[in-house]
Amino acid sequence: MVVLSAGVVVVRKEKGIWKYLFLRAYKNWDFPKGVVEPGEDPLKTAIREVEEEAGITDLHFSWNAIYKETLPYYSRGEKKARYYIAHTPQSSVKFSVNPVLGKPEHHEYRWLTYDEIISLAPKRLLPVIEWADSILTG
Repeated sequence: MVVLSAGVVVVRKEKGIWKYLFLRAYKNWDFPKGVVEPGEDPLKTAIREVEEEAGITDLHFSWNAIYKETLPYYSRGEKKARYYIAHTPQSSVKFSVNPVLGKPEHHEYRWLTYDEIISLAPKRLLPVIEWADSILTG
């Protein structure tokens, strides 16, 4: 069975340039995301995860609820991630404490340009980033 995670490619404009929010947990970079619980709507999961992981509550889904999914990958079993795209005026990120871990899930965040995020992203996220860039620049 494939485990579905849902998240958001969070973007904001800075001096006319789109910047992407990227979060680091140990050496792994990703967009805010989490496992879709049974019966939970994936978009609601994605919105919840952005608030829990980055403290961002002001999301605008100007491109509706379109999404891009990764190919299945392995992380303690077969998994795939669905990413929506939304913009925010918020620039500050606040890591909250994960009650299970007793500490924040992430160690660092960055607002990155397309070129910067492409150089940092894992291979499985490149199609998602290219998809988001085509929406932002198309």
